[in-house]
Amino acid sequence: MQRGVRMNNTEITPQELEEIRKIVRKFLTKEAIERLGRIKLVKPQLALEIELNLFKLIQAGKIKSFITDEQIKQILKALSR
Repeated sequence: MQRGVRMNNTEITPQELEEIRKIVRKFLTKEAIERLGRIKLVKPQLALEIELNLFKLIQAGKIKSFITDEQIKQILKALSR
């Protein structure tokens, strides 16, 4: 059975995480979805961190258009600092 993850000291169930992923995917270009999928295969925790951060930005209304592959690369660079 899959364990939940924590976001802002709140436990997220696997079902809630799946909903978060669906929402985030609506804001990603096809190429960005593919890149995130490749990241998930190699570094699942990093992909999760990206998804949760994007979800927070979407909830805050800070993302209004599609996120491109190039923007995912920029996010990766920022997280690796």
